[in-house]
Amino acid sequence: MADTIVMTGVFMGLIATVAMDVWALFLRRVAGQPTPNWAMVGRWVAHMPRGQLFHDDIGEATPVAGELAIGWVFHYAVGAAYGVALALIMGADWLSAPTFLPAWIFAVLTVGFGWFLLHPGMGLGWAASKTPKPWKARGLGLAAHTVFGFGLWLGALL
Repeated sequence: MADTIVMTGVFMGLIATVAMDVWALFLRRVAGQPTPNWAMVGRWVAHMPRGQLFHDDIGEATPVAGELAIGWVFHYAVGAAYGVALALIMGADWLSAPTFLPAWIFAVLTVGFGWFLLHPGMGLGWAASKTPKPWKARGLGLAAHTVFGFGLWLGALL
């Protein structure tokens, strides 16, 4: 039973991450919004085992071979982990008849990892406070995580 919940969670997280990426492509096409730079996320991840979690500016950190691939793998691994976490929290009963609200609440809460770990780790400040338009970045993050929540729910339905 636990294996089924975990595998369902991985599926949910992957579907949700694809949904988030499709949303980013939609925003690029419709509004000219740049897509996330997964190479910089990969650089951040690759510097962690070297003992550096926080950077003043990740763009100034030493480049790492394969950082784009590392960033993409990390992005999907985190999505899968979030899917597993939600599946384990909600359990088999919810998975047999999933509802949107728990998936959405969970997904919106996960934006905190970006705001309070990823952003400061990459030198963007807490919740993108060092970016030119922090409230725009926060709003886009909440919108993306709402789409992620929809994807979690959709993945559970499938």
